[in-house]
Amino acid sequence: MADTKKLQLMAPVSGLAMAITDVSDPVFSQKMMGDGFGIDPTDGQIAAPVDGRIMMIADTKHAIGIKADNGAELLVHLGIDTVELKGAPFEIDTAMDARVKAGDLIGSMDLDAIKKAGKKTTVIVAITNSKEVLDHLDVNAGEVNRGEEVAVMTPKPMAATAAAAPKNKSKYAATARQIIADVGGSQNVNSLIHCITRLRFYLKDEQLPDDDTVKNIPGVIDVARANGQYQVVIGQAVTDVYDEVIKQLGPGYSNAEGTAQAIQETQLEAQDISGWGRVKHGLQALIGTITGSMIPVIGLLAASGMLKGILNILTTWGGLSVKNPTYEIINAMGDATFYFLPVIVGFTAAQKLGSDPVIVGIIGAFLIYPSIAQIATTGKVSGTLLGMGINANFFGLPVHIANYTYSIFPMIFAAWMAAKLEPWIKSWMPLVLRMIFSPLVEIFLVGMTVVLVVGPLITVASGAITAGIQALLSLTPMISDAIIAGFYQVLVIFGLHWAVIPIITAQLSSAHPESVLNGIVSISMIAQGAGALAVWVKTKHNPALKGLSLSAFISACCGITEPAMYGVNLKYGRVFIFASIGAAIGGLVNGLLGVNMYGFTGSFLGFPSFAAPGWANNPNNLWNFWIASIVTLVAAFLLVYFFGYKDADANQAKTAPKKKRLGKTVE
Repeated sequence: MADTKKLQLMAPVSGLAMAITDVSDPVFSQKMMGDGFGIDPTDGQIAAPVDGRIMMIADTKHAIGIKADNGAELLVHLGIDTVELKGAPFEIDTAMDARVKAGDLIGSMDLDAIKKAGKKTTVIVAITNSKEVLDHLDVNAGEVNRGEEVAVMTPKPMAATAAAAPKNKSKYAATARQIIADVGGSQNVNSLIHCITRLRFYLKDEQLPDDDTVKNIPGVIDVARANGQYQVVIGQAVTDVYDEVIKQLGPGYSNAEGTAQAIQETQLEAQDISGWGRVKHGLQALIGTITGSMIPVIGLLAASGMLKGILNILTTWGGLSVKNPTYEIINAMGDATFYFLPVIVGFTAAQKLGSDPVIVGIIGAFLIYPSIAQIATTGKVSGTLLGMGINANFFGLPVHIANYTYSIFPMIFAAWMAAKLEPWIKSWMPLVLRMIFSPLVEIFLVGMTVVLVVGPLITVASGAITAGIQALLSLTPMISDAIIAGFYQVLVIFGLHWAVIPIITAQLSSAHPESVLNGIVSISMIAQGAGALAVWVKTKHNPALKGLSLSAFISACCGITEPAMYGVNLKYGRVFIFASIGAAIGGLVNGLLGVNMYGFTGSFLGFPSFAAPGWANNPNNLWNFWIASIVTLVAAFLLVYFFGYKDADANQAKTAPKKKRLGKTVE
C-alpha cells in the first residue's frame, strides 16, 4: 500500500529542468511512459532521484528503474535514442535490488560521446506507474543542481493505489500474464527472446494467437509475424516485460544468446531488408496507420452514411425537395463528418503517430478553409505545370491548390511530418518561446508542405488515373468494368478516387445523362459491403466487431463504404482483397449486361438511378442492375466467407471467454 505523503523528486543530474511534455521525444512527451520531467545535463554524474530499491538495469545501461519507498516506480532514462549506443557511453555504479538513497551516485554518462554519436543527452525521469499511484506532479522548471528538489509528487489516496497496484506485484505482471495467455499459454511456447523493442516468441502453433486481441493488451503497441517468430512490440519497457514473462514461464524458456543476437540484428535490420521486404513492410505500416487513424471515426461515418440514406429515401419517395430547409438541415448533419474529415483524421492520426493532435487538426482546418477550397474549385487557371492547373501564387511562385475536402491521406502525411518536426523544433527553440512559436513553425512548415508538395503530387497522380480510366473504358465492357470495379476501392484508400468524379460529372451533365463508370463504382460499393456482411455472419465471439460490420454493411448499401473499408475490410486485409475480387466478378457481369446509370446515387439504395428514362431506350437496365448487384453481393460474400475471413481473425474461439475476463481485470 503506497504512502500518501508527498514525495520529493531530486535532480539526478545538474542542468536545465523541464516538464516531461517539453522533452524532444514523443514517447515521453506524450506521457506514454508516465508523467515526470527531463533535464538537459551539464555534467554526466547520475544520482538516484528518490530513496528506494533498484528494480531494473537495462542491458545497454541507458536506463535504470527504481522503486521508491512509497510505491512509485521511476525510470531514469539516460539520453534519447541512446539504446542504439549499446552501453558504450555509460557506467553503472549500482546493482539489481540494491538499496539507494536520494542523491547517491548510481552511474555516469559521457556527454561528449553521446553528442558525437548524434544523440541527445536529455536525462528523463518518468513515473511509469503514474496511473496507479500519481495524483499530480509539480515540476519546477529551470536550472537545478544534482540532488536538489526538482519535482513534488502527490500520490493518490491510499485506498485507490492499493486497489490499482496490489502489494508485491510488478506493474508488468498482469501484462506478462495476459500476453502468455493470448499467445496460447505456456504449453504453446517453445522459447522466448527479445530485441530492443519486441518480445520474440517461438511458438508451437503460430495460428493460436489472435493479433487484434494481443494488440489490445495494455502495454502492447503492436504485433508482427516474421522469421518464424511471433513478435509482440512493447517499446522501451521490453526488458521489464520480458523479465516478468520469463519469471512466470520459468528460466528454461529464456535464451540469452538468442536475445543478444536479436538485439544486434535489430540494429542492422533497416539496411539488411530486401527491396521487396521494404515495400511490403511500408505498405503494411501505411495500411495500419490509415486504419488506425480511421477507427475512431468509423461510427460517425456509418451514422452519417445511414442518415444520407434516409435523406435519399425522403427525396426519392417522400416528396422532400432539395430546396426545403428540412433537407438542408438533415443533409448538413449527414455531410458534416465527411466535409470536416481532414480535421477529424488529422486529430486521430496525430494521436496514433505521436504528434500534437490539436496542431494537426488545425492544419486540417486550414486545408478546408472556405477561401482555400474556393481557390481549388473555382480559382482562375492561369496556366499548367506538369499537367496541373496553376490556380494561385504563393509569394509570386505559381502553385496549384488542390481540394482537400473529404481527404484522408494528406492529413496522415501531415501527422507523420509533424511527429518528425516536433522533436526537432523542441531541440533548438528556447523553452520560454515554445508555447507560441512551436505551433507557429509547425503549422507553417507542415501546412505549406502539404499545399505545395503533397496536394500537387496527388493531383498529378489523379490526372494519370483519369487518363488511365478513360483508356480502360475504351476496351471491351466486360474487361474494363471488371478491372475498374476490382481496383476502384484501392483509389479510395489514398483519396485518388476523386480523379473519377470529373468523368462521371461530365457523363451525367450531358443532354442525355448516363454514366457507365458510376455504375461500376456502385458495384465496388456493394462488394465492400458484402465483405463486411460476411464478417458479421461469421463472427461469433466479438460483439463489437459484429455490430460494426453490420452497420458498415448498411452504410455501404446507402453508398458510403468508408466504415466497411476502414473499420473492417482493410483491418483484416484478406477481407478487402477477396471483396475486391468479388467486385471484379460483378463488374464483368455489369459489362456483359451493359448496365448504365442515370443519376449520382449508387449502391442498393440508389437503385432509382438505374431506371432508364424514355429517351434511353434501355427498358431492362434496372433489372440488369439488380442482376449485376446481386451477383456482386453473392460473389464477394462467398469469397470473403470461405477464403477472406475466419472467426479466429477477430478472436480465437477457444480462448475468447478467458481473454475477455483478462481484458476486464487489467486497466
